[in-house]
Amino acid sequence: MPDTLDLRSGPWPTDPPAARALQRELAGQVVGAPPEGFEPRFVAGVDAAFPRTGGTRPRGRGDARECAAAAVVWDLVERRVVEERIVRLPVTFPYVPGLLSFREGPAALAALAALDSPVECILCDGQGRAHPLRFGLACHLGLLAGLPSIGCAKSRLVGDAEPPGPRRGERSPLVHRGERVGTALRTRDGVRPVFVSAGHLMDLPTAERIVLRCGAGYRLPEPTRRADAAAGRVSAAARGAD
Repeated sequence: MPDTLDLRSGPWPTDPPAARALQRELAGQVVGAPPEGFEPRFVAGVDAAFPRTGGTRPRGRGDARECAAAAVVWDLVERRVVEERIVRLPVTFPYVPGLLSFREGPAALAALAALDSPVECILCDGQGRAHPLRFGLACHLGLLAGLPSIGCAKSRLVGDAEPPGPRRGERSPLVHRGERVGTALRTRDGVRPVFVSAGHLMDLPTAERIVLRCGAGYRLPEPTRRADAAAGRVSAAARGAD
């Protein structure tokens, strides 16, 4: 992590028009290629959950008052978790599709900043360039952290893709408005594909390769699968406390 960057503070607008304007501005700063010879060993998976707080059950995900973000460092060589951090912060942005980085980003960056282990790449459960303004969560986190980043989402936000073949590693282009923005990638034989897109300091072939390297027999790559489980434990604990 860059020592001089306070990852908890960024330009975080609190209303959608200002957020979209910032996305348009920052999208032009995203670098579409990884560093030369990029072969990461330590990948940080990032995911977020929204536990209910104060003894009340939100009517929906838009009513959550707190975000619990998990960052899990996965060692690609030893195939193990190196470190896990969870940060809980108040939610300051409404639920708006396409603007989730403003809702999850502060807590996600704080979780990354809390890590003591080296991180060479960020893998998000979300979108990168496969976004209406080409600036999804992976782009935002990677740009502010100064690290290569990848979006690996369970569903599409934009674009269309033919179903890839049934075997692990088969893929098809995800195209939006005539531009290839990602890949529908089969990560396990016979399971639904994930949707991979490049974030910051990343291109699509490298992103696809790293997602497959992070596989451990499940549909989701191991870093984000572990982060999802960690964030989910916070939500389960909050439910049990009510």
